[in-house]
Amino acid sequence: MLLDTPICDFGWKAPDFTLKNPHGDAFTMSEHLGDKGLLIMFICNHCPYVKAIASRLAKDTLQLMAEGINVLAVMSNNYHQVDSDSPENMLRFAEQHGFSFPYLVDEDQHIAKQYGAVCTPDFFGFNAQGELQYRGRLDDARLQDAPNRVAELVNAMQLIAAIGKGPKQQTASMGCSIKWR
Repeated sequence: MLLDTPICDFGWKAPDFTLKNPHGDAFTMSEHLGDKGLLIMFICNHCPYVKAIASRLAKDTLQLMAEGINVLAVMSNNYHQVDSDSPENMLRFAEQHGFSFPYLVDEDQHIAKQYGAVCTPDFFGFNAQGELQYRGRLDDARLQDAPNRVAELVNAMQLIAAIGKGPKQQTASMGCSIKWR
């Protein structure tokens, strides 16, 4: 089912969490909340929307990380129901698309529920104080690779890194619903 993300709740404080990647390495959100902010993305492997943006997502997040903005991705789908989202397939998907950010498993879906994530992809851009400043889309290209796209997520995270505030105008991300238990 196609869903849109809600509008940004500016200033909402990010709940801390610790999740593991498919190799079993633990990552704690608060340890990644750097002085230039943190992007948390809810994505999965099987969603056509995530598949369509995966190469642009890899490129954009690599740029953000090079600029000192931290990035974490969370997979919250019930992978017992959707095998293509299993931890083993997360590793394959991340390698296939060149993801350089930690890709974490939300086994009990607790983090997606705490954050109010509704779809994949769902982007949460936080400032250095852990306050939500962006809940928009990756870019204006939608499902196509557009050479003249506006990289809205990159622009928003750069603004957050510079002044601690996100853009007032944001366009909702859209994607597949999270597959709940």
